Amino acid sequence: MGNDFHHLLLGDLALQQGGVLAQASLAYQTFGELNAAGDNAILLLSTYSNGHLSYLPLIGEDRVLDPGRYFIVLVNLFGNGLSTSPSNSLSQPGRRFPRVSIADNVHAQFLLLREHLGVQQLALVGGWSLGAMLAWHWAAAYPHYVKRLLVICGTARCSPLCRVFLNNMRSALLSDSAFANGDYLIPPLRGLAAFGRTYAGWAYSAAFFRDELFRRMGYNSLEALLFAWERNHQQQDANDLLTLLETWHHADVSLDPRLKGEFADILSRITADAIIMPCDTDNYFTVAEARIECDLLPRGEWRPLVSPYGHCAGLPGRFEAESEFIERAMKDLLQRG
Repeated sequence: MGNDFHHLLLGDLALQQGGVLAQASLAYQTFGELNAAGDNAILLLSTYSNGHLSYLPLIGEDRVLDPGRYFIVLVNLFGNGLSTSPSNSLSQPGRRFPRVSIADNVHAQFLLLREHLGVQQLALVGGWSLGAMLAWHWAAAYPHYVKRLLVICGTARCSPLCRVFLNNMRSALLSDSAFANGDYLIPPLRGLAAFGRTYAGWAYSAAFFRDELFRRMGYNSLEALLFAWERNHQQQDANDLLTLLETWHHADVSLDPRLKGEFADILSRITADAIIMPCDTDNYFTVAEARIECDLLPRGEWRPLVSPYGHCAGLPGRFEAESEFIERAMKDLLQRG
């Protein structure tokens, strides 16, 4: 396991909101073998600032996703620095990169799964955070193709509260004059640091900060935690972060004209066996928003994750008890007929 990933070249990809993504390429990694029926595939979708490797803790002979049994596909979003992104595009670099929607990503991923890899049906599609938003869209766009759905800390559309949070992050990044409207020659490090600190403030619960749970994570002070978030985001490309932020900000299954319907109607047509797993202290994707969506599903199970770690509780492998809860849900879901 590691960085042994592949690229699928898609050519110029027509986009939902007009224009094209030139010379589009999807970065992905697979584990295991597709069976003769083409129906043992599991698709896991990358998150906002983490690539496909985030899901490695779930994969292995002794893990819930055994490559000896399943064909596991990990796919990176456009804009995350591995698939076509502002930071690696030759024809649309930097601020010239177009807006790419959740629907655009899902459409490209379907081409990868069905036409390139030969997957006839997905045994499960899942994801955490922004990856969960894509999983929602997959189940809505291809209801007969997705047999099971696992949503970890994510919703089928971006809520007004979440948009406020995203606008705060955008403002923090753009406050650095070095950003230069996206035409920076050197990374806007002050803006990226402010971005990271703003992100961290929403990532965990009030109890996490009050009880200094960051010490359990190896940080000897709150400042040490925030500095780590600064440094992490200073290693990332600013235009990539903004591209993914726009994808997140405009996420809404009902905005995809191919789905033809109001939000509630679209979710009610999802046929997958589903487990909806918000974290009870998530500030990005609240329990209230997730409950509304779960109640619209014909076959949706409500299984909230109780944790003081907020949104970060859903990151596979990060926290032991939370990860065990996630793996148990995935195992239960895969055992359903």
